[in-house]
Amino acid sequence: MITTDQNVPVANTPETTKRKPSRPSRSYAETVSNAQVMATGLKNNAEVMAKRGLDAEFIAALEADRATAITYNDEQEKLKADLKIKTEDLKTKIASIKAKLSEARKIVKISIPKAQWKEFGIEDRR
Repeated sequence: MITTDQNVPVANTPETTKRKPSRPSRSYAETVSNAQVMATGLKNNAEVMAKRGLDAEFIAALEADRATAITYNDEQEKLKADLKIKTEDLKTKIASIKAKLSEARKIVKISIPKAQWKEFGIEDRR
């Protein structure tokens, strides 16, 4: 527990707690690359690895998982790109709606008495 100048205990917070710097997590690309290197090494030393329980079936499963991960990553990247496009479309549509609301609001304020503005969702007093 940490104390302040008046010796009052202060809860441990991220700002007050000292932590060891953590190693950054590996990227997907690094992990997939490491899996390829490992699979190649396992194949090249198959006899020794088989004695320790890492047989051809294990190596094949590692390679299959790696291929599946690559496919999933490619799909994810495409989805991210599609999401960016949809986000831009949404921003454009929202801007259009805001412009139309602003125009309608001005026309309502000019054409309709203040007492009826609430009917249009206008809360202004002026």
